[in-house]
Amino acid sequence: MVIQSTPDSSRLFQLLGSLHPLTPEIIDFLTQKATTKTVRKGKMLLRSGEICHHLYFISKGAIRGFIKEEDKDITTWISIDNEIVTSISGLNDQAPSRENIQAIENSELLVISHADLETLYRNYLEFNIVGRKLLQRYYQDAEGRAFVARIPGTDHKYQYFVEHYPHLINRVPIKYIASFLGVTLETLSRVRRRLSV
Repeated sequence: MVIQSTPDSSRLFQLLGSLHPLTPEIIDFLTQKATTKTVRKGKMLLRSGEICHHLYFISKGAIRGFIKEEDKDITTWISIDNEIVTSISGLNDQAPSRENIQAIENSELLVISHADLETLYRNYLEFNIVGRKLLQRYYQDAEGRAFVARIPGTDHKYQYFVEHYPHLINRVPIKYIASFLGVTLETLSRVRRRLSV
């Protein structure tokens, strides 16, 4: 992993600013504190049991969260360009994370430390609105993921995925989509072939 400083944060500012206007002071703080990290495909950003000390903005690439159940990886979420990822419980509580976070493409990330995030919340009260709206957005995403897990039948699960996650269909390896949907790779491959006819 390569860490550099003084990243181009314009797309991060655009995302955060769409939630609530950012003051020049907040922009200056983030410009000074955010660093860039280049992560190769397959590398881990966080392992289960580790404490998460960072929030990551994906400038380019794809990242997944997963848990291990015996010898199986179960993908819990997948995020790509212009999204923010972290271990929510691990970051908020500064407690051991339950999940793993892995790059599934070569990825370029902007990194903000937990300590700097807390400084933002303390010193720039309007940034708390950004944080709240970001959490609302990701809570809504989590609700959607919980819903897909309860849809009966692989056909319906995949159709829901196509409708709600079209940006991932041709971007993410099918094994991660199958894991995300809670079905076997073989079953999902058959469904995709049938539905594409």
